[in-house]
Amino acid sequence: MNTHKAFILGVALLSTIGVKAQFAIDNYKAVFTSSPQHVPTTKTPDAPLAGNGDIGITMGGTPDKLCFYIGKNDFWRAYPVYPGGIALPGGLDIEIKELQGATYYAEQLPGSAEIRTKFTTPHCQLDLSAWVAATDNKIIIELQSDKAVTAHLRLWAAEGNTSTTAGGKDKVMWVSRSFENTELLRWPTHVALALNSNSDEFSLIPGKKVQLVISVYTNHDTPDWKDKAITEAEKVTEAGVEQLRKEHHSWWNHFWKQSHINIGDSYFEKYYYQSQYLFACSSREGKFAPGIWGPFVTRDEAAWGGDYHLNYNYQAPYWASFSSNHISLTDNFDQPLLDYMEAGRKHAQELLNCKGIYYPVGIGPKGLCTAMWPLTPEEMQEKYSTRENTIDGGYKFLGQKINAVFSVGNMLMRYYSTYDEAYARKVYPYLLACADFWEDYLFLENGRYVIRMDHFNEVMPNKRNGGVWRNRLGDFNSTLSLGLVRMLFQGVMDMSDFLSIDKIRQSRWQDILEKLSEYPLGITEDGRQSLKNMEKGPQDKEVPPSGLNRVSIHGLILPAGVVGPMTDVAFNAILLEDVAHWADKQRDPNDWGNTSNNGIETCYPGAVRVGYPSDKILSYLKKRIEMDVYPNSWIVQGGGGIETLAAVPLTINEMLLQSYEGIIRVFPNWNRKKDASFENLRAYGAFLVTSTLKEGLIQGVTLVSEKGRVCKIENPWKGRPVQVIRENGKADILYGEYLQIPTVVGEKVELNLYTN
Repeated sequence: MNTHKAFILGVALLSTIGVKAQFAIDNYKAVFTSSPQHVPTTKTPDAPLAGNGDIGITMGGTPDKLCFYIGKNDFWRAYPVYPGGIALPGGLDIEIKELQGATYYAEQLPGSAEIRTKFTTPHCQLDLSAWVAATDNKIIIELQSDKAVTAHLRLWAAEGNTSTTAGGKDKVMWVSRSFENTELLRWPTHVALALNSNSDEFSLIPGKKVQLVISVYTNHDTPDWKDKAITEAEKVTEAGVEQLRKEHHSWWNHFWKQSHINIGDSYFEKYYYQSQYLFACSSREGKFAPGIWGPFVTRDEAAWGGDYHLNYNYQAPYWASFSSNHISLTDNFDQPLLDYMEAGRKHAQELLNCKGIYYPVGIGPKGLCTAMWPLTPEEMQEKYSTRENTIDGGYKFLGQKINAVFSVGNMLMRYYSTYDEAYARKVYPYLLACADFWEDYLFLENGRYVIRMDHFNEVMPNKRNGGVWRNRLGDFNSTLSLGLVRMLFQGVMDMSDFLSIDKIRQSRWQDILEKLSEYPLGITEDGRQSLKNMEKGPQDKEVPPSGLNRVSIHGLILPAGVVGPMTDVAFNAILLEDVAHWADKQRDPNDWGNTSNNGIETCYPGAVRVGYPSDKILSYLKKRIEMDVYPNSWIVQGGGGIETLAAVPLTINEMLLQSYEGIIRVFPNWNRKKDASFENLRAYGAFLVTSTLKEGLIQGVTLVSEKGRVCKIENPWKGRPVQVIRENGKADILYGEYLQIPTVVGEKVELNLYTN
């Protein structure tokens, strides 16, 4: 039995110094009283989760046979056809026979970002904690038993799917998994897991804590990925783990201090903070962007390859991070899109004879396409009921031209939220390439620009339609397309002004904005105006109005942000009435907006934006959460994974603060009879905003100006004078419905109701 000094350690109790914010957030813990039922899975796991935005652990199994599945955002099988995409590196099994039949109790603590468990039988009680170091490529699992028991370990690498594996023991045990078939794959990926022990069993001694530390590296981290993992495992010490713990708590404490809300509702506050915890576990600055399931992959062949699905799944998880002031979590979003630009230019030129970029529905990192049709007619027939595997050059565009532009929404959210010049220069070439494409692709007919053959929904052969699909092609002026194209040209003009670049092109962009077709409307059976999905359908057939829905919200509200109560009051009233009729169309009494398959992160904040009453939205949202949510607070839907993590934070943030039309609005859609407060929510213009609503009155508003821009804000005290107090003591009195307040970089400004 191993007694290696780095393995069995007496560990002091965790210091509480400097972690008050974490402990407060830990009040919103997720509790588990039974073993996970959906692990392993190709979709969302229902287990306790922890991560550092690159590495994720999913605690599956039963108390006597635990399995920690180890995922990593950069471990891809770079194959362009499903089942390519994200893959499972491996895991660690811990078997303790004395825990057979133990009671199951686990907590997922968002403040300290760890899993804690207590497993109890008449023979022993085991306390376990597990966390992924926020600042290092290490997983720490700590165990302590009140009775002497023996634990058996198995460090393993996942096998199969054209991978090769290896392993060994010296001072530590290690395993590796590699995808390196250069004829089959676009690039190689290797991963190594190394554990700070060379024995597959150890004794738990009462009063002593055992620390298992797993070091995880890929070739995308470092060229010497295997040696690095092994060396780091060999160097594990008690002091080193305690230093990692301090850095871990410091990182998470800083994260939770970036913003805060208090709405007097612990139910929604729990999902608000747990959702942000899970996304922070999934995404991190300087690391590969998360795919559909983040780093919580528990088997190969994850649904949709776990890829970057560009017609909403990839973009949506980030949406709440902008207003929540967690900008660093969004830093990895752009790189895969920039890496695919060369391929996107080829697609545009070769398939459509257009300039600019044209993207398929699914991509991965490093210029990888994950969405090609099967390579053989036989496989195509088996999966899609047709032998035609050369549709669109073999790539899955699914009838949609909008995939590249969809991501512009996130880029603009970050740009308007920060006015970061370096960031604008980084992404401007992408916006410009999208503008190049749409300048070419738009048709000017009868004095207006129209969009043909860009489809509201995916159009493709499949088993349901028996491989017959071309009869569904032909959408004309899709609402999704019109909204996103409008967003694009307004955004590229704004960024062009900001960077003082390409101003000669602005007249063309302005012409497109002025002449772009209006959003299509129709008359419902009960005689009201309502939104249509497209102006005309295939074969120029008239289509009835379907009302505002998940897909049209994408083009108009999220991520597009091109409509609202100030942009067009009359049009917004139509959309609001559409939302009021969602209950007429829901398939399930608990599924308002029909979001069980997709769209909880879209429909609920979309309803807030158009002004539907907040109490009704929250009532419907609670029913939808309870309809399908896992004990780890991950709200589940059929068509995707981590995008639901934006649902509750974004809905709440939009109720408390809005700024998407260039005007900051404080508590714009909140029941004024309910006390609420928020601190450091981020508004467009690079402002951090803090405010409190108490007994129906806004107590004050604090603005911190990061970039010294003019602050445009709706008067928080309608019809009343506002006192503006600056840090230098200077005070002004402002009047009017909308106030314009000049600021300087870093300035804090206080707004209060002025009373003589």
